[in-house]
Amino acid sequence: MSPLDNITRVVADSDLDGLMAAAVLKAAKPSIEVHFAHPALIRAGSIDHLIDRNTAICDLPFHENCGLYLDHHQTNRPTKQQQILFEQNGGICHWRDTPSAARAAFDLMKDELDLSHLEEIMPLVDDLDSGGISLSEFMEDGPVIRLSRSLSLKDKNHMQVVLNQFAEGESLDNIVASHQERLSKLETEREAQTELVRKNTTIVDKLAICDLSETGSRSNGYLVTALAGSDAIACCVIHGFIDGTIDNPNRQALGASFYANSFLDEENPYDLSKLATLLDATGGGHANACGCRVQPADKSREMLVETDKDYNLQKWLELWSKRDTLMRQ
Repeated sequence: MSPLDNITRVVADSDLDGLMAAAVLKAAKPSIEVHFAHPALIRAGSIDHLIDRNTAICDLPFHENCGLYLDHHQTNRPTKQQQILFEQNGGICHWRDTPSAARAAFDLMKDELDLSHLEEIMPLVDDLDSGGISLSEFMEDGPVIRLSRSLSLKDKNHMQVVLNQFAEGESLDNIVASHQERLSKLETEREAQTELVRKNTTIVDKLAICDLSETGSRSNGYLVTALAGSDAIACCVIHGFIDGTIDNPNRQALGASFYANSFLDEENPYDLSKLATLLDATGGGHANACGCRVQPADKSREMLVETDKDYNLQKWLELWSKRDTLMRQ
């Protein structure tokens, strides 16, 4: 019996890890339809209509109504009681402590079909998602790293094209070549992106704070920490718009992502997810990479105001200042 026997739909995160996890499942069962999302949509119940016992969820928060749950984030892991109840009701839980959700999917399905066409990219997916990429690899900005940056809910058609290419067994070289124009444009734009990040980053108590709010731009932690160097052991990237919403990829809700500086020789001793969950109960991720939405200082209102960002940042910095006693892993 295959874990995909009853699965007709996949809901996956909209990054390279989520896409590759979905590609593994679609390679095993080509008739599966794939929808891309992000954690806030799951937590807010915005896509509950897509989730039932015929749905596999990949690289996203746990949902009790799905049929197959596949993930690797510590804060998404269902409790023992949740897992027991989920499995008693017919669900399959494949949460694994792997470097990526794609690796968890690969391990789940590798005995059912030939996945050798994915073996070349899997180590890079693992490294990108777990902080294993080296500084030189990141600064080189190779084609696969650029391909990962090209994935966004702003262009779902592009994501579906890339998904199908991997699922149907195209070689990595051919996939990269087919998107050369898009990847070349990203290479050209990186210089401007680097300058924007540099301009909007300040370092406070070994935490690099990159405020990209209201710019429409985003950055991963790799670029921020690469620029900060040894002056920062972690970073906070603020992005989105004060009037943004979780379901509008072109004007996203105001949020923050936290990343350890994986380019340092020493391992990160702090659980950054404590920052992500400090004010936002729906925040989370890994100890080394996580995120949340900016919350109103006044809990009696839902809409954000101008001062809320500073309030959140102040609270994060207060906790960060006590990291040796309150945030140790």
